[in-house]
Amino acid sequence: MSTANPRPTLLLGSVAGVAAASVYSLLCLYRAISAPASPNAPKNIPSPRTALLPSLSEEEIQSLPYPPDVFPGARDVDTPYGSIRAYEWGPEDGRKVLLVHGISTPCISLAGVAEKLVEQGCRVMLFDLFGRGYSSCPATLPHDIRLYTTQIFLVLASSPLSWTGSASTSTKTDRFTLVGYSLGGCISLNFTATFPHLVSDLVLIAPAGLIRDKHVAWQSRLLYSRYGGLVPESWVSYIVARRLRAGPTGATAVSPHKKSASSSSPSSTLLPTDATIAPITAEVANTTPSSTIHPSSASHSAPPSGSSFDNAILFPNRPKVSVAATVSWQLKHHPGFLPAFISCIRYCPIYRQEQVWKTIGSRLDTIRRAEGKAGPVEREGAGHTSERKWSLESRVLVIAGKTDSIIVPEELRDDAGEAIGKQNLDFITVEAGHEAPITRSGEIVDAMRSTWEKGLG
Repeated sequence: MSTANPRPTLLLGSVAGVAAASVYSLLCLYRAISAPASPNAPKNIPSPRTALLPSLSEEEIQSLPYPPDVFPGARDVDTPYGSIRAYEWGPEDGRKVLLVHGISTPCISLAGVAEKLVEQGCRVMLFDLFGRGYSSCPATLPHDIRLYTTQIFLVLASSPLSWTGSASTSTKTDRFTLVGYSLGGCISLNFTATFPHLVSDLVLIAPAGLIRDKHVAWQSRLLYSRYGGLVPESWVSYIVARRLRAGPTGATAVSPHKKSASSSSPSSTLLPTDATIAPITAEVANTTPSSTIHPSSASHSAPPSGSSFDNAILFPNRPKVSVAATVSWQLKHHPGFLPAFISCIRYCPIYRQEQVWKTIGSRLDTIRRAEGKAGPVEREGAGHTSERKWSLESRVLVIAGKTDSIIVPEELRDDAGEAIGKQNLDFITVEAGHEAPITRSGEIVDAMRSTWEKGLG
């Protein structure tokens, strides 16, 4: 007869049972918290155009950080994905230029560039990406390159003019210049790689897509995980919204080579300012209230030391229109802004886009060999000379801010040059950070014009 004490076995069994019950309870709680939306939930989240503007007087509308008539040629395009706000103006026979903005700001961030292009005789078109400004937010779709490629086509098709030509019959004047800023840069790059016959030339301003993995903190990888997520979606929304609402003080862009300052707040602990959140604060960088420099007057002057331009005035006759104020307004009045932002971080081509660059480079090399063209161009500033001719079939113009701590210019130049081939890259730096198109619109348009005039574009 055994004399062993049965109590340890019973104790271990009890502990295992309690642990299993605890895990099961946590799983049930997680499923309840992060359950998918109800089938009756709206497929498209309306923008402030329908959710806010009808309740405002004309005076209140004009005092908004982003008035709906801020540009001429406004139109709202009804689509299966909701409504898209687009603007188109300039000479009908001018060079066509489509501009795609960044992750957190609507298209007014490219106001200075667009206005100066029109002054140069161009026909420009801007639009708010889904979930920004006055565009609706598709609530049941990932905000990935497929969605935004579709959006570009929907916007182009809404024009009274023809923006797309046949691959076999169109001339360069039938196609358009594509300009992408930050997130818009990687969207434009992917669009061009897929539909090269539609784009006459490609201009990328501080483009995402080649951000190195070392700049992304493990906390953000956890927070933005697309594979079921270990963090409940409601928590993700709370943390990201809190960080965005912190404004310039709580979300100042820092060098990706350094850790952000310590903080006791949950959002600072779970979401450091790294390459996933920093594009917001780089597009809407910290400044003092006195830094109200209009892009046109700042085009050829150095920025004040230690200050950036979230309060830079985009329109001299509308002093209340600023990028920072618009982001805050979106958080408060556009229920689709936060979901769109989070979905973009998860699904948009912000990282590891070397293969897309290589695809374009391979195509350009093939055409260059056929036409006998060769040689890289790298320059600083707008002025240069070149004897080479350009069609998108030849070289991509990339513009970077010298002090950009998010899209680090040295890394971008090296990584883009390696992927696309230096012979296919025209690389320019300007005295700016990530906010370059806001504060250096004049230099950017000068660079584009110089490219066109010298036969590169």
